[in-house]
Amino acid sequence: MTINQEPLKVGSGGPDPEAYVKAQRSPQFQELRKRYRGFSFPMTVAFLVWYFAFVLMSVFAPAWMGQPVWGNVNRGIVFGLLQFVSTALITWLYVRHANKKLDPLATEIREELEGTN
Repeated sequence: MTINQEPLKVGSGGPDPEAYVKAQRSPQFQELRKRYRGFSFPMTVAFLVWYFAFVLMSVFAPAWMGQPVWGNVNRGIVFGLLQFVSTALITWLYVRHANKKLDPLATEIREELEGTN
């Protein structure tokens, strides 16, 4: 096997760095960031509130969390399992949001940057 020792040529791999700076400052990119933050930040806050409520209830209300719901299954187990459900739900919501709102705009920005549109 032979390894190519030849140095890479600067600027031969695509748009120049100035094009990326210009793309980042464009209104389309700012809109993309706005859409991303508009979903991500509220969803993160909601999940963290839900998660810390579970942890704090486990610490400060163990008797309430230990109340049986069905057989040996108590509220703590139910709320713990709901953490997994909420994680899956948030993931599904994000994928749906990205497919509808983020990906089309990101594709448009990328194609403009690459000069393929």
